[in-house]
Amino acid sequence: MKKRLLVTSALPYANGPIHLGHLVEYIQTDVYVRFRRALGHEVAYVCAADSHGTPIEVNASKAGMAPGAFAEKWRTEQAEDFRRFSVDFDVFYTTDSPENQKWSWRVYRALKQKGLIYAREVEQLYCEKDARFLPDRFVKGTCPKCGTPDQYGDVCEKCGTTYDPRELAAPRCVLCGTPPVVRASKHAYVNLRESNVFGVVQEWVRAEGHLEPAVRAQVQGWLDDLQDWCITRDAPYFGFPVPPEETEYAGKYLYVWVDAPIGYLASAENFFATQRGLSPEAFEKSWLAEGADAELQHFIGKDILRFHSVFWPAMLWSAGVKRADRLAVHGHLTVNGEKMSKSRGTFVTGKTYLESGLDPELLRYFYAANLGPGIYDIDLSLEEFRNRINADLANNIANLASRVATLLQRAGGPVTRAPDEEIRRTTLAMLQHSRAAYEALQYRDVVRNANQIADLCNKRVQAAKPWENPLGDAEQALLWNAAKALVGIAQLLQPVMPRFAAGLVAAFGATLPAWDGFDPFSGPVEIKGKPPQIARLDARQVARLIVTPPADEPQKVAKALSPAETASKASAKPAPPPPPPGVIGYDDFARVELKVARILAAQAVPKADKLLQLSVDVGEPAPRTIVAGIAQSYPDPAALVGRRIVVVANLEPRPLRGILSQGMLLAAGESPNLQLVSVGEGIAPGTRVK
Repeated sequence: MKKRLLVTSALPYANGPIHLGHLVEYIQTDVYVRFRRALGHEVAYVCAADSHGTPIEVNASKAGMAPGAFAEKWRTEQAEDFRRFSVDFDVFYTTDSPENQKWSWRVYRALKQKGLIYAREVEQLYCEKDARFLPDRFVKGTCPKCGTPDQYGDVCEKCGTTYDPRELAAPRCVLCGTPPVVRASKHAYVNLRESNVFGVVQEWVRAEGHLEPAVRAQVQGWLDDLQDWCITRDAPYFGFPVPPEETEYAGKYLYVWVDAPIGYLASAENFFATQRGLSPEAFEKSWLAEGADAELQHFIGKDILRFHSVFWPAMLWSAGVKRADRLAVHGHLTVNGEKMSKSRGTFVTGKTYLESGLDPELLRYFYAANLGPGIYDIDLSLEEFRNRINADLANNIANLASRVATLLQRAGGPVTRAPDEEIRRTTLAMLQHSRAAYEALQYRDVVRNANQIADLCNKRVQAAKPWENPLGDAEQALLWNAAKALVGIAQLLQPVMPRFAAGLVAAFGATLPAWDGFDPFSGPVEIKGKPPQIARLDARQVARLIVTPPADEPQKVAKALSPAETASKASAKPAPPPPPPGVIGYDDFARVELKVARILAAQAVPKADKLLQLSVDVGEPAPRTIVAGIAQSYPDPAALVGRRIVVVANLEPRPLRGILSQGMLLAAGESPNLQLVSVGEGIAPGTRVK
């Protein structure tokens, strides 16, 4: 059955460039959209730049630009980056639009009409010199927890503590440097605990298909401790003012997190009006109304899950709009096992990747090879990236295509032969399995399926060695089947690598039809050109992604100190003493990567009374092997299968009794009374333990 889908990705903030962490989401969504279109479904893929809020106001001021012009500059640059990575939005709009103001006021009024908005006075820091209340990012001071100076008013970047800006020691306004005072201000709050709206959100969260089980469990925890939501901010603020009739909140603005998700609706309305000629009323009735046959699917990162799973359903319900049919949530990106860092050069922008000379489709392929439906983080290990591209694409798929095309050209014209049962059966099975995998967002399975077909064909061609003899019927039949299998591989990979797939089918004189009923094993093969090549990557190419910024300043020559400077230096606060023996710092602990793993198989290690060999799913494309000294505590290894445990995922592999162990598990107690540290069934393999 053909479907209609309105698909969105989270709105990138119009405050800077797109980086490789952002691209995980947009590539994941674009792959899904291309797959749905290959099925013949009608899909509208909309997005927008999130163009309001305090950071844009601050940085626009620093750049000497008006906030709107500043946001539009970044929106334009982001749109170009998306285009070069083949992220094909139907529209990439802006939240600073008349459609978005209309929708935002409508949602606000609907919330108020349902009795969910009330006034509350709150104390905030106020700068008397600049005559303004200071949002969190307009205040800096010393962290009340660890004493680190120069921290913003919401979270310490050193120790990770969150706090109220009034808790900062020695706070100052970032605009003028003067100490702020505390003043009261009245704001609009939404009561999400009211029974009607709470019941709607609870029902949506619990319904099957909207959230993955592990995500649902996390959201349920928030609902169990639900807090009201402040939806206004004080002037000056770059955003939409409250509706004009709201005299109680005169001069207030809607918080950026009110109008940002509403940008999905505004962008879709703009697309259907400008490119499909659909009136706003017709668009809403056909795509957004309760009971409309169109599906609404959002793709987001785990860091904004709370807004989309608690606040957003309440906003949609209040406005009479259907809730999302699916909320797909992904994890973050790490680079070489660590958080992206500008100081380490691992904060890699899309522009840096492109300037390195690497093909954008290689990144799309690598992400797909590591993407499933869970919220585990993806690590862009540069060595793994290089090895994956070389093994899968350069050595396997592209090499097969080049070899088959070169040999078939010797046949001198179109070749038609009967299908080889093994190659055809494998190809069709992988196509069928990959359809279900794409629908479930199991892209890594699709990548494995494509390589399984190529592996089979390469082995058959290598065994036959058709290049050693004139091409007889048997050799031509094998090459015809391999060429048809490559068309099947192109069909599998088209959502991931659209340019590569198009070049592959064109080289073999084929086209890609809709997915359903697709069987490439018929008709002639005629070589129409050279298949696309993928050169092997070397370490130097990939290393260009890491661009370490230069030191801020060269070393200065020492000079004699004045008496005043000497006294000041003497009275300076001494450096803190080193930690006691055995105590580690926060950074040391942060390097340990703990992840949830599910035990797939367990068996005793021969001639080792204390060791068990475990095969565990850590949310990666292939299971890991871990050898652990728990045999005396678990004499029946089969009973461990299915258990969800915690493992150290970034431990250097080491051989134990001839078996390479790829991690370490957590257990409490002493042998033979050890107990594995376990987690609940709702936590997906690969989830970080923090």
